[in-house]
Amino acid sequence: MISQIIRVLHFNPFSLNNIIIMNSIVIVLVAALFLTIGYGFYGRFVAKKVLMLNADNPVPSEIYKDGQDYVPTNKVVLMGHHFAAIAGAGPLIGPVLAAQYGFLPGVLWILIGSVFAGAVHDMVILTASVRFKGKSIAEIAKDLVGKRLGLITSIAVICILIISMAGLGIPVVNALKNSPWGTFTVGMTIPIAIFIGIYMKYIRPEKILEGTIIGVSLILLCVVLGPVVQSSSWGHILDFDGKDLSVILALYGFCAAALPVWLLLLPRDYLSTYMKLGVIGALAIGIIIVQPHIQMPAITQFVHGGGPIIPGKVFPFLFISIACGALSGFHSLIASGTTPKLIKNEKDILPIGFGAMLLEAFVGIMALLAATVMPTADYFAINSLPEVFAKLHMIPQDLSSLSALVGEDLAGRPGGSVSLAAGMTYVFQSIPWLKPLMSYWYHFCIMFEALFILTTIDSGTRIGRYLLQDLFKQSNKKLSKKRTWFNAILFSALISFSWGYLLFSGNISTIWPLFGTANQMLAVIAFAIGTTYLLRSKKIKYLWVTVVPLTFITITTLSAAILNITENYWPKGLYTLSIISAVLVVLVCLVLVECSISWKKIYHMNDEELKSVNIKLIGNIN
Repeated sequence: MISQIIRVLHFNPFSLNNIIIMNSIVIVLVAALFLTIGYGFYGRFVAKKVLMLNADNPVPSEIYKDGQDYVPTNKVVLMGHHFAAIAGAGPLIGPVLAAQYGFLPGVLWILIGSVFAGAVHDMVILTASVRFKGKSIAEIAKDLVGKRLGLITSIAVICILIISMAGLGIPVVNALKNSPWGTFTVGMTIPIAIFIGIYMKYIRPEKILEGTIIGVSLILLCVVLGPVVQSSSWGHILDFDGKDLSVILALYGFCAAALPVWLLLLPRDYLSTYMKLGVIGALAIGIIIVQPHIQMPAITQFVHGGGPIIPGKVFPFLFISIACGALSGFHSLIASGTTPKLIKNEKDILPIGFGAMLLEAFVGIMALLAATVMPTADYFAINSLPEVFAKLHMIPQDLSSLSALVGEDLAGRPGGSVSLAAGMTYVFQSIPWLKPLMSYWYHFCIMFEALFILTTIDSGTRIGRYLLQDLFKQSNKKLSKKRTWFNAILFSALISFSWGYLLFSGNISTIWPLFGTANQMLAVIAFAIGTTYLLRSKKIKYLWVTVVPLTFITITTLSAAILNITENYWPKGLYTLSIISAVLVVLVCLVLVECSISWKKIYHMNDEELKSVNIKLIGNIN
């Protein structure tokens, strides 16, 4: 195994025709080992030495317990919700698209980035939010630095969130469009989640294993019944076009944001996690059994740019393409949104904040392998438009037989989701007794991806509701005094309409390239605020924990944004995208300037001054 890794590290072909033979099982084992060691050593170091997590510290879920937003939650259930909320399209789609650079750049960034950047990002912000009474990242910024930074952060985060929610809705709409099977399977998770939420709260309180078995069984039953529903006489009722699904998706987002968290969002995300991890686990087992060789080169010539999928060079576009699998700013919204209001014990922050990110990284590795074990020509044929693929002068190898096997024409379907499902099918079709089920498996994988993304949309919409409430409170004290249900309905409707309108209009498809850049810009903001928090907590000697990834992601993200404007958007006449990108760059730079000024002031405070400021803020920063 070690000899294979050494060969890869010395291999620099820059050609699609030069392939080093690497068994996929090597990557699986290396990834599992690296992530496990990262959690055991670096995760525990950050938790114990940097953040000093303490089980005796009071948490918001107990202080403000209201049965709706603030609910002390078992760490196993909360882990399921948090993982489901953060693990959206990124770890599935990003690594698949970035495979055009070869398998090695993606593997290295996912493993190194997740341990030393992504997991740290998530845990620091989650800790800060728990200790700031469950406040959002914008509210924390206002308390730590000032109202001006709070306002800038609020505007930047809300803009990025709306773009992200609408962008994430696109693959869901495309996956469920004109598919009664998919719509039935995904749709039925909603009433099942409501039933399980009521079951575990009132019928059989705290019977988590029992509720899990019932919920997962019902979901699997719906998956099995999907083809029956699709072929039935009333299957056409669930045959929706893209516009219909856009409206339905926005209505679902509204319900998930407005209803009590224990009733819909928490049990649905928790149950969905088992489906997600089950599929990824099945893929891992399939790779172990089949042990397919990686057919994509370690590095391709597209690292220099000009690729058929991602036009830019590997630096900086790899780090924008693979977001959620390694580092994602969106996670800061969950870590300062729903999750800190549900944490039952500060000690739970390590497995939930750090551990969930590493689980997502493993999902990203598996998605990357699913794409790269296919013949290279087949991968590019699926992920490139026909006219673009023709210019590569490549001949597909197994694509025709694979298309016949799943009952779909797989060529010319870019976006990542189809090649991921096709890659998983490619692995499992090698197991003889599973081959007759491949059509079923392929469509199930497509639905699984839609479900994966949907859990991010519902949590993101609820976070958007919190952010709008915080923003309006600053300018309208009377509105902030309205009863809770009024606020929940009003702000849920506003945020759902905002991203739902973009999705319905169809214009958001042109904004999709912004998603990766905007997401990483949010990570820059979160790291800057996290660094400020560590300074306030007198952790100067540990600042490198956040400053190093902050510096790296700032350089890569701002470089990608500027290159997008100068080489992609503006030359093609996409002036709206250019303006949006420029505005986001300005907002991020303003945040960095405001934080830098604050860092200088905090650094020159003596211990008594710092203690006085901290007590005035929140009583005391632990």
